[in-house]
Amino acid sequence: MTKQKRVVIDIETAGCDFESLDDISKEFLLKYADTEEKEKEVRESLSFYPVTAQVVAIGMAEADSEKNFVLYQNTQDKAESVKEKDVEFISFSNERELLDGFWKKIADYQQIVTFNGRGFDCPFLMLRSAVNNIKSSKNLMPNRYSSDMHIDLLDRLTFYGSMRRRFNLHMWCKAFSIPSPKEGEVTGYQVKDLFKAGEFLKIARYCLGDVIATKKLFQYWDKYLSFK
Repeated sequence: MTKQKRVVIDIETAGCDFESLDDISKEFLLKYADTEEKEKEVRESLSFYPVTAQVVAIGMAEADSEKNFVLYQNTQDKAESVKEKDVEFISFSNERELLDGFWKKIADYQQIVTFNGRGFDCPFLMLRSAVNNIKSSKNLMPNRYSSDMHIDLLDRLTFYGSMRRRFNLHMWCKAFSIPSPKEGEVTGYQVKDLFKAGEFLKIARYCLGDVIATKKLFQYWDKYLSFK
């Protein structure tokens, strides 16, 4: 029996400028923002939603090999591929080309692994693809209870919500003595500004850190907590 090819994925997104939205959208988003602090939170949260943000980087790490890829947007330079040790950085000139490249590459894998991919990465990828008139090459959101096609570690480590507290990637990495990508100089909240500043490869490297940490966390789960 041929072994399934498994890949870990993680994405980075950049929200639009709040002022670029139309008045109706602004009014909707600010409906319950009755203080300056809440309005600031709304403005800073635009990167979390596929209707107000775009995908700027996608990390992919093969679960059973040392192959790693980061597909990322570079809107300033010619698209190119750069290899560094065990990772290949592949740039695209816009979001549509980035997503098209992702769907072509993900078609080679039978199982995907994420951390909170059901709550963020996968719906985001599928919806942004639809916005860009791209048909997803596979359903990244199969039934969470009866399918192993998508292993969301946030689901599995909390036993599908049986644990009351849902810890973040940083705390799970700390628990399993995995170097946390959240202790570096870049945070997810900086991605939008880095993208505007043209720091595309910096975003790609940050995305790589997240996907490698998720891969190591998956290896722990697969060894000690997966019962097949």
